[in-house]
Amino acid sequence: MQRVTVIQRFSKTFRDNPSLSKLLIVFTVSGGGLVAYSEAAKSYDNSNAGELVEANNRKKKIVVLGTGWAGTSFLKNLKDPSYDVQVISPRNYFAFTPLLPSVTCGTVESRSVVEPIRNIIRKKHVNGYYWEAECIKIDPENKKVYCRSNLNINGNGKEEFAVDYDYLVIATGARVNTFNIPGVEENTFFLKEVEDAQKIRRTVIDCFEKASLPTLSDEERKRLLHFVIVGGGPTGVEFAAQLHDFVNEDIVRLYPRVKDLVKITLLEATDHILNMFDKRITAFAEEKFQRDGIDVKTGSMVVKVGEKEICTKDVKRGEITSMPYGMAVWSTGIGTRPVIMEFMKHIGQGNRRVLATDEWLRVEGQDSVYALGDCATINQRKVMEDIAAIFHKADKDNSGTLTVKEFQEVLDDICERYPQAELYLKNKKMSNLVDLLKESKGDGVKESVEVNIEEFKSALSQVDTDMKNLPATAQVASQQGVYLAKCFNRMEECEKNPEGPLRFRGEGRHRFHPFRYRHLGQFAPLGGEQTAAQLPGDWVSIGHSSQWLWYSVYASKQVSWRTRALVVSDWLRRFIFGRDSSQI
Repeated sequence: MQRVTVIQRFSKTFRDNPSLSKLLIVFTVSGGGLVAYSEAAKSYDNSNAGELVEANNRKKKIVVLGTGWAGTSFLKNLKDPSYDVQVISPRNYFAFTPLLPSVTCGTVESRSVVEPIRNIIRKKHVNGYYWEAECIKIDPENKKVYCRSNLNINGNGKEEFAVDYDYLVIATGARVNTFNIPGVEENTFFLKEVEDAQKIRRTVIDCFEKASLPTLSDEERKRLLHFVIVGGGPTGVEFAAQLHDFVNEDIVRLYPRVKDLVKITLLEATDHILNMFDKRITAFAEEKFQRDGIDVKTGSMVVKVGEKEICTKDVKRGEITSMPYGMAVWSTGIGTRPVIMEFMKHIGQGNRRVLATDEWLRVEGQDSVYALGDCATINQRKVMEDIAAIFHKADKDNSGTLTVKEFQEVLDDICERYPQAELYLKNKKMSNLVDLLKESKGDGVKESVEVNIEEFKSALSQVDTDMKNLPATAQVASQQGVYLAKCFNRMEECEKNPEGPLRFRGEGRHRFHPFRYRHLGQFAPLGGEQTAAQLPGDWVSIGHSSQWLWYSVYASKQVSWRTRALVVSDWLRRFIFGRDSSQI
C-alpha cells in the first residue's frame, strides 16, 4: 500500500511539474535502435495569464480555426506572450495522420496517434483557450467568426456564438473529394480522420466474422473478403500494404477456413501508382504488389459504387465493368470545406478551387486573415507581371538600360521574391539569372554591356514556366505553421526593421522573408517491413533499411513524448504479439 502511494505521488509530481523531468528513453528492437532525449519546458500557470490580459488592454487576439498539422504547428511555435490565442475546432485533439493506415489494422492504436489540444495550449507561454465548436461563417469586414458548438447543451440543441479577432488563422484542412460519383458517400470508407480508421478496422474484422458463418455460400464469402482500395497515392498504397500484412501475418491463423478467399484490389485512374514518386519506386511498388497477390488495376476509373458492387471504366477502351466487394476504401482527392467556399465567394475568390494567399500566407485582399495547409494555396506572383517594375527598380540611374552590374545588385531580391526563377535556373543548369542575360546577348557579355527593357523581357520570358503549386501534405502544412508563428513572434521587430526582399512595386522592403517550402523527402511503406524513401538530392532507397528510417522519422515527428512512447510501444507489441484482431 505504501509502495502504491509513493508511485502515485511520483506520478502526480511528474505531471504537475514537467520542468523537473528529464526523460531519457532508449528503445531497441531487433537490432535497430532509437534514442530520444528531451528536457521539458518550464510549466506555465495560466491563472496568471488572465491577470495579464486585464493589465494589458493592447493585447492582440489571434483566432485559430483547426487543430490539424498547420494549426497545431502554429500553436506549438508561437512564443510571443503579447497575443491572446483562441483555438476553435470540432476536434479537441491533434492527430498524426501519416499513421492512420497503421491504425486501420491494429499496428498502432488510435489513442497513440492523438494528443489533446489542451495539453499543447497548457504548455505555451501565451494566454490560450480552446473551444470545441465548428466555424460556420467568416465575416472579415467586422473581424468576426461565427461558430456552432458540437455539444448539445441542456437539451436545447447546439449553441451558436460569435468570436472577435484581430488576426485570423484559417487551418481547417480539407474534406474528401468524391467527385460527385454516385454511391461514394454512402458506400465507401474514407481515411482522413481517426474515426475513419477505427471504422475501417471494425469493418475488416466484421467481414471475416461474417464470412466464417456456416450459412453463407462460397460466392458470398468471396464478396465479403474482397477489399477494394480506390486511389494509388501514398495513403491508398500504404493501406493496401498494411491490410495485406494484417491478413497474411495475423488473420490467416485466426480464420483458417476463409484465408484462401481473401482478395485485395487497388484501383488507380492513371497509368501507375505512386505517380508523385521516382519511377524506380513506382516500378518496385507495382512489382512487389504483384508478387504479394495484390491486384493493381491502373487506368481504372470508378463511375459508380453500389452497396455490393463497384463499377469501373477502362480509361483507354471505355469499357465499363463491375466487381462485387465487401469493403471499399476511398482514398483519392481532397475538396474545399463549405465554410471556406462561402468565404471565398464573399471575398471574390468564388471561381477558385482553394483559398488564394500571397507568399506570406496572407489571404489575398485581407490584411489580417491568414490561411495554411490544405485549405489554401500560394498564388505566386509571376516575374513577367512585374517585369517593368523590376527593370525600373534595378535601373538606378534611370538611363532606360540595365547593365549586368545593376542587375546583380537586385539579383538576390528577385530570387527570393520569385522562387520560380531559382527553379528555372536549376533546370537550365545555370548558376544565376545573370547567365540568362549573357545567353540572350552572347557569351562575351561584359559588366558594362547594357540591355533595354525588351531584351530584359526576352531573357526572363520563360522563367514562369516552371511554377508549381505546393502539394497538399502534412509536411507543407507543418512548415507553414512554423513559418507563420515565427512571423508573429517577430511582428513588432520587423515592423521597425523590415527583413524581406525589395518591394518592386513600392518603396522599401517587405516585413518578412516570404514562405519557402523545403522538401525533406517522402516515404511509401510497401509492407513486409519494406519502405521506399525518396529524399532530397534525388536519393532513393528501397528495402528494410528504409523501414528503420521510417520508424525513426515518424517517432521523432510526434508532437509529445507521450505519443512518442505510445507509438513505439505499439510497434514493439506488434513485433512480439502480433496485431490485435479483437472487435471493441
